[in-house]
Amino acid sequence: MIRALVLALLAGLGAPTFALSCLPHDIARSYDEAARAEEAYIVVHGVLEFDASALPKVDMSRQHEVPPDTLIPARMTGKALSHDGFVMDFDRAITLNAQCFGPWCAGAVPGTEYLAFLERRADGYRLTINPCGGFGFPEPSPETLERVQECFDGGPCDPAPLR
Repeated sequence: MIRALVLALLAGLGAPTFALSCLPHDIARSYDEAARAEEAYIVVHGVLEFDASALPKVDMSRQHEVPPDTLIPARMTGKALSHDGFVMDFDRAITLNAQCFGPWCAGAVPGTEYLAFLERRADGYRLTINPCGGFGFPEPSPETLERVQECFDGGPCDPAPLR
């Protein structure tokens, strides 16, 4: 629903004077979104590998042809979150969904450490990232890892205040 609204707005506005506006990429906000979703998610801290040449590229003269979703085969190797921390081995092929909102597309760098909310699907796991961040947090700080553990354990998990 929100993506449809964003795309409709982008289609009706001139690109040169319009800039993408995102909420701050916040671990508690993403945790809450995943927890409230109908889909099941797991939280993994590990290294993301994929072919960077598969990321979407925007030709500004044909930006209306940019697909909203680009599915890329990937691999995530690290540890999944449990009540004991990031202790469960995780090494699986996943699908990276690099989304675009009009001419703005998600970016990622292979070989980068991520804190990822992976959607469990019938065909495997999917990490969705978008120009505003989505469900991937590159190079998470120790504080970010502690915060998601607190959220997982039922502790305080309020998103950072909007400014």
